[in-house]
Amino acid sequence: MSVVHGGDVWRGSRPGDWLDFSASLNPDGPPDWVRAALAAGLENAGYYPDPRSESARAGLAAHAGVSPECILPMSGGVEAAAAVARLLNRHAILQPTFQEYARLCGAHRNVDWENWRDFAPEPGECVWLCNPNNPTGAALSREDVLALLARVEAEGGRLVVDEAFIDYCPGHGVAREVAAHPALIVLGSLTKALAIPGARLGYVAAHSSVIAALEESLPPWRLNCAAEAVAAALPGREGDFEVIRERNAHRRAAFAVALEDLGAKVQPSEANFLLCDFGRDMRPAVEALRENRILVRPCGAFPGLTDGHVRLAVRTEAENARLVRALRELGVRSWS
Repeated sequence: MSVVHGGDVWRGSRPGDWLDFSASLNPDGPPDWVRAALAAGLENAGYYPDPRSESARAGLAAHAGVSPECILPMSGGVEAAAAVARLLNRHAILQPTFQEYARLCGAHRNVDWENWRDFAPEPGECVWLCNPNNPTGAALSREDVLALLARVEAEGGRLVVDEAFIDYCPGHGVAREVAAHPALIVLGSLTKALAIPGARLGYVAAHSSVIAALEESLPPWRLNCAAEAVAAALPGREGDFEVIRERNAHRRAAFAVALEDLGAKVQPSEANFLLCDFGRDMRPAVEALRENRILVRPCGAFPGLTDGHVRLAVRTEAENARLVRALRELGVRSWS
């Protein structure tokens, strides 16, 4: 199975030459404390990382609101998903969603994300939920996720909740519940809000017995020295995350209005991206934008979506306006 991701800025030019709406990252770049931590971490590049990742574990645990024995630092959210997928079998995936789950799980059954209330878990099944969901931006409430968990628990299964974008809507998060629910596994990523995808910083939050089982199946040194330093510096940074959330919410609302003025149907989003349906095949527009060094994420390959669907990261006001102008110049309004 071939999976296409956003953020492919390495073809034919320098990464900085692209205006990238295909990868949903904080457009303001890493905060100053993250840059300082990255630089400090590189001072340890001449040593093997701590195989226990004690400082990173403590920092990530504080950020996720769990005890250190319930957290496992990982080299990005995809690596966290891969580790969990290898540990489990018999999968069901709420779709449309992040395409890596299907590749990592292999055989699975697809379930309609929007009709999750009608979903009946099978005995012993591992259910995958992205919340907020990628690429739609929709999010189940914390209470709804726990209601789904109860149904999965009743069938002796597990619920994997990918909270890669939870820093944009923390009230929906359930990581704090893992100690009381061995059937709940939460995946997390710091690369989106902190704009450090190249540093690869993620985690698994789960009951301590699950964390122990995962550790036995994984090689040592899961974090590099730079990512480890960022994780260790997380405690006390909630104010910075609040600024990032508020700035994104303001930009997202204005961006959605501008896209709707072009005739697009914009899915309500709790994340830092918008799923737009332009009502016709957008592949020619995607290629035309690429020729102008603008990347967007086509979504025709997602179950239930069409070639008219495009996911757009929320970037700065000026960058969002530039994309809207480019779409207007391509005549997108007349296609809707």
